[in-house]
Amino acid sequence: MAKLKQTIVALPRTKIITETEDYLYVEFANKLIGFVDDAEFYFEPDSSVIQVQSASRLGQPDLGANRNRSEAIRQKLT
Repeated sequence: MAKLKQTIVALPRTKIITETEDYLYVEFANKLIGFVDDAEFYFEPDSSVIQVQSASRLGQPDLGANRNRSEAIRQKLT
């Protein structure tokens, strides 16, 4: 979980809203327009699995931004 948090806070325009020992709720702001994407990360300590839910706050297509960000985080953790 510490490595996940370290990876997330290193990303630009990131704000952790809620944090517990096994959960993070994060806001990511878009560079150009400032749209906010919401992401939740739940760490399953017994299985070392991190569940991720990420979506555009406005419900509009994000052109793959959330998926790309999640993949970048995953790659940095491996």
